Amino acid sequence: MSQEQTENKRTLREEARKAKSRIKSGFWTERQKDMAGQLERARAQGLNESKAGRYFTAQVTAQIEGKKDDEFYLRVKEMLLTQGEVSDAIGRLTDKEYYATLSYEEKQRYTLSISERYLRALERFRAECEFEILAK
Repeated sequence: MSQEQTENKRTLREEARKAKSRIKSGFWTERQKDMAGQLERARAQGLNESKAGRYFTAQVTAQIEGKKDDEFYLRVKEMLLTQGEVSDAIGRLTDKEYYATLSYEEKQRYTLSISERYLRALERFRAECEFEILAK
């Protein structure tokens, strides 16, 4: 057995242990109760239940995977909270020093990349704002 297979097997075992621990501790039962309550609150407030369900499912998935907010998203969130949606968001999020070192084509790709990441972050921020009240 190669070292990679051994590492994958070990990782699979660790993940299986974590999953078993979640089941034994009642993690899923609690999440199911939380989800039902949040969907009920969404229904009462006239929000889209399906959309709320997807949002809260993604939250649980991120919790299980141990994902943390990336630095870019935190920058976008701070900008949106303090200044709202601004017309020069891409310029504000651009790393000026890095941008200055790029060729014309690289600048175009970098700007497109920042734009795509900003749009994803903006969509996430809007979803968080919409369902933040329900999560509390």
